[in-house]
Amino acid sequence: MGLILHHQSLGKVFQVRCLHIPLDDRTPFEGLVKFVENSVKDEHSRSPNRPVYLLGDSFGGCLALAVAARNPHIDLVLILVNPATSFNKSHLPPFIPVLEALPRDLHFGIPYALSLILGGSLKMAAARSEEALLSQQTVEELLRTISSLIPLLSDLTDTLRNDIFLWKLKLLKSGASYSNSRLHAVEAQVLMLVSGKDNLLPSGNEADRLRKSLKNCRVRYFKDNGHTLLLEDGLNLLSVIKATTTYRRSNQHDFVTDYLPPTKSEFRQVFDRDNRLFSLATSPVLFSTLKNGKIVRGLGGIPDKGPVVLVGYHMLLGLELGPLYEAFLREKNIIIRGMAHPFLFSQTETSRQEMSRFDLLRIFGALPVSPTNMYRLLSRKSFVLLYPGGAREALHRKGEEYKLYWPDQPEFVRMAARFDATIVPFGVVGEDDIAEVVLDYDDQMNIPFVQRWIESMNQGVIRIRTDMDGEVGKQDFHLPGLLPKVPGRFYYLFGKPFETRGMDILKDRESAIEAYSRIKSETKSLMSYLLKKREEDPYRSVVQRTVYQNSWGVSTEVPTFDP
Repeated sequence: MGLILHHQSLGKVFQVRCLHIPLDDRTPFEGLVKFVENSVKDEHSRSPNRPVYLLGDSFGGCLALAVAARNPHIDLVLILVNPATSFNKSHLPPFIPVLEALPRDLHFGIPYALSLILGGSLKMAAARSEEALLSQQTVEELLRTISSLIPLLSDLTDTLRNDIFLWKLKLLKSGASYSNSRLHAVEAQVLMLVSGKDNLLPSGNEADRLRKSLKNCRVRYFKDNGHTLLLEDGLNLLSVIKATTTYRRSNQHDFVTDYLPPTKSEFRQVFDRDNRLFSLATSPVLFSTLKNGKIVRGLGGIPDKGPVVLVGYHMLLGLELGPLYEAFLREKNIIIRGMAHPFLFSQTETSRQEMSRFDLLRIFGALPVSPTNMYRLLSRKSFVLLYPGGAREALHRKGEEYKLYWPDQPEFVRMAARFDATIVPFGVVGEDDIAEVVLDYDDQMNIPFVQRWIESMNQGVIRIRTDMDGEVGKQDFHLPGLLPKVPGRFYYLFGKPFETRGMDILKDRESAIEAYSRIKSETKSLMSYLLKKREEDPYRSVVQRTVYQNSWGVSTEVPTFDP
């Protein structure tokens, strides 16, 4: 059942197999383990250099862990969904002696157990209807779903006799005991998905325990979901696999070759739903420059084919990223591969780690910044997003809005020239229209307990510019204190494309330095232009934009200044 909502998307990436255990089957747990083990060994023999994924939901989690413990030499990736290893700590063990004392044909306890299992799904369905009360289609869909569940519950009650329910409980008990006794032998990579409102198993606490016991385990916590996580609204299993960089074709994840582009549903989920309020508040305006120097609204001046390197100013906390990715995908159907600090890929996680903005960055193409990754992307004619100012710009101090912190080394220009790539500088302004920094890095380092927290958070963080002097070469990660403002507007301007083809940049370092200086100067000019022209925008304020959209429709493009 849990595969129903996910087999179509998973089938585009994996060869999907499904284990079915008939209700009247009496194969003991070790027999089921051997059955799965044989299938795993068969797949491994066909493709010994590729991982085998085991998706274990509840009882299946015990099976997956047991198979992994018995086969440490096989490259396995386990995806555990509310694993039943916590059976002994659940509400279920007391049912065993009660059921043993009752006639086999009675159905005592089964409706209660089903309510524990399906309660979360029904809650999710109810919540979904409340969010869309005005949608007739959604209401009709919900009614059909509930109507179809009624005979299903009746059939299950008739089918799950006490003897079957008793056998399943004993199977759960033995499976939990078997897998728990062998956790130390599990070498597999593990991704665990747990629910915060699991009424059947204490999955949250179990995540705390398993994360400490397993050698290579990551967790994603869904606080509002129930036991039947895979059947509930709002979860896309493949998206979680992609967001956690769990998908790989070899013995380790490759950010270039293993990248799976975002799907239409992922795009709609992020930009048409989750990010909708931010987009309405900031109403981004994008301009680009044609080859003849004319500035036009939209991305008409951006090349249609790569390799292209986009270089520009990194706004506070990277707030400009969402509208930038959305515009390129929506207008040009181009995926930008953003070069991000390695900190975003190696940060410390917890057993109650929820899906985060960092996860979304991975889905939409972010990868650790390095010369090797940039080389490989450009060789594939990709669109690469690079911020020379890096973390120092994105975590700037008070009063440092729109100040570039670019290093003196022109290496990205030389790398672009190696592949005849086009460099497009861009400027972006508007961060000062939505928030003000009131507690910056310098302020925080003067507060003893905050200083200790920052130092602890940055222990072991990879430094990518250790060979550089000054502030560019060192920047501790921290969270600036911000004071929100009545939202203004974001403005982007992409400058005239800089062609490296035919230039002597690669061999002549002086030419590379000159080109680098021109690009940096152009980026400053683009921001100066936007800072001046935004004063002419009659819809800079969210109030004027709201009035306009109420008159012409939320989806209507709001006018701005004439470029």
